[in-house]
Amino acid sequence: MGITERKEREKEIRRESIIDAAQKVFFEKGLFAATMDEIAEAAELSKGTLYLYYRSKEDLYLTVMMRGLEILRVQMERTVRRNEPAVQRMLDLTEMYTRFFDDHRNYFRMFHFFNTPQFHKQVSDDVMRTCDRNNRSLWELMIGVIRSGMDEGTVRTDLDPMEVALIMWSSATTLLMRIDNQYDLFRAKLNIDLHNTLRMSNLMLLESALTDAGREELHAAVHH
Repeated sequence: MGITERKEREKEIRRESIIDAAQKVFFEKGLFAATMDEIAEAAELSKGTLYLYYRSKEDLYLTVMMRGLEILRVQMERTVRRNEPAVQRMLDLTEMYTRFFDDHRNYFRMFHFFNTPQFHKQVSDDVMRTCDRNNRSLWELMIGVIRSGMDEGTVRTDLDPMEVALIMWSSATTLLMRIDNQYDLFRAKLNIDLHNTLRMSNLMLLESALTDAGREELHAAVHH
């Protein structure tokens, strides 16, 4: 290994250690409360060195968040690549997203960054482009399986695949946020189990996007 290659490897190792430290701090404190000083301390680096690698706290936040996006992408790809009818894969996607939430709740919470555009201006163009590219790959996976359903005759062709994906994703995300923050409240005040509400919502929305043949497949899959 030459000097240049060794230096690049050392830089990459340090970059990963910075991301590890930032992840620890962000998971504990969130974007608002975390500081670059705390991240530098956790990484055992000076703040000046930290800024040599990442221009802002928001750049680091998105970089950590992209670890979560990659985990989600791998799980989604594994689901949509199965040799099953599109309706079954769409149903599996809803269940997979719930499992992701259960297993990686800290990453799920970081996705809320997209809802705070006032912080986007602090993100460098390169990091935002990378994040947008990773995020787009998730949408392409969802849209692809919806189009497969249209080709199979189980998903309505009068609908826009992107709109179907957006509706289902947004609804599930909203209810998962309520589960994260208000599960006990809904259980105590209204005797509602939000996990059941989420399953019902996913099924209702999915059913509304299907043809008669698709609904028959869905009912068979649910009652299997």
